[in-house]
Amino acid sequence: MTLKDIVPWRWGGLRQWDEVERPYESFLREMDTLHKEMDHLFKNFWKDSGSPAFMTHLPHHGSLNPHIDETEDEKSFHVKVELPGMDKDDVDVTLSAGVLTIRGEKKREDEEKGKNFYRKERSFGSFRRSLPIPVDVDETRLEARFEKGILYIELPKSEEAIKKIRHIDIEAA
Repeated sequence: MTLKDIVPWRWGGLRQWDEVERPYESFLREMDTLHKEMDHLFKNFWKDSGSPAFMTHLPHHGSLNPHIDETEDEKSFHVKVELPGMDKDDVDVTLSAGVLTIRGEKKREDEEKGKNFYRKERSFGSFRRSLPIPVDVDETRLEARFEKGILYIELPKSEEAIKKIRHIDIEAA
């Protein structure tokens, strides 16, 4: 940008601004776009119960933060927890007062010996995740299964909760 671009006059009179050449308006539009992008960044930064989204799979200070998917249909809540390198004996699942709590601890130790080498690696970490369940569930039909490093939990809704579901007809305007 040169001085002649910001001075509103030229030899012979005032400079006429057209729609394309409004530097301050374009600057304000760019700042507004930057502001929206920063809002989006910070909105998505703290996900998964208070941990930065980019750190959800990284163990830090002996703790893990497994990825959890929660879905709901008319009859049940479904929870899927990714727990690679763990088995069902490493995990504890409880339901109390409308809160599903999943706890686990990962301990792994690999040792390899050869003629000219010795390698030993250890990894460990623990986690605890609590998920509020918004409606009553039928506690007699709860199911959990562990398959290839993934924990699947099904929480069937109670009959009273299913009866409270109301479908609303939508009319065209």
